[in-house]
Amino acid sequence: MLDVKETNVLISRAKSGDNAAKEKLLTENANLIKSIVRRYLGKGVEYDDLYQLASMGLLKAINGFDESFGVRFSTYAVPMIAGEIKRFMRDDGSIKVSRAIKAEAKAINRFVDEYAAANGCQPAVKTIAAHFSMPESQVVFTMGSSCMPLSLSAQGEYKDEKTGELADKLPAEDRQEDMIEILQLKTAIEGLDERDKKVIMLRYFRDMTQSEVAAYLGVSQVQISRIESRILLSFKKQLAN
Repeated sequence: MLDVKETNVLISRAKSGDNAAKEKLLTENANLIKSIVRRYLGKGVEYDDLYQLASMGLLKAINGFDESFGVRFSTYAVPMIAGEIKRFMRDDGSIKVSRAIKAEAKAINRFVDEYAAANGCQPAVKTIAAHFSMPESQVVFTMGSSCMPLSLSAQGEYKDEKTGELADKLPAEDRQEDMIEILQLKTAIEGLDERDKKVIMLRYFRDMTQSEVAAYLGVSQVQISRIESRILLSFKKQLAN
């Protein structure tokens, strides 16, 4: 792998039209590209097509990268590469939840309902994981996969909302500063340990309350509150630097 200095030099040359520098960056980042491509295998797009899309995303990342962003090129490139693939799949209508995951989600939901009926409370994630002999992180992912995506043409959640479609609520500007903050936040989340990562994912990406997260993880609501406060304080310090 290239170090930061070598990477930045090649990016500068590539932006100036040096095709050899572009080829070098594509070659040196082949493992990064492959690691992202693997996430989208089995979703209706051939490997070679995925690799080509990912390479296009890397080239876009090269053109858009600036050292002043304060992040490594690879950190900046990952969402650009994944975005290129997801954009194609979205437009092509190829993003689907596999039958196996759907079956797992259905079985988990049935177990949750039966457990709640028998015990008067929702089972914790670790209880579900033990029952199905799967990692807790996979339980969270599988349960989240059963959530239906929203259409941009759908109406607001509340009947008395004055706005029309959900697309009306999206910001008109794609601000670069916001993207950099998202990249920094992504890096911060990746640095968390498994438990802390679960708390943040459940709270802010699954829209669960602290009490619901506590029930799923088998701890008290007070513990979740303390964990969340500590993580958010850490995030603020990292984003401020």
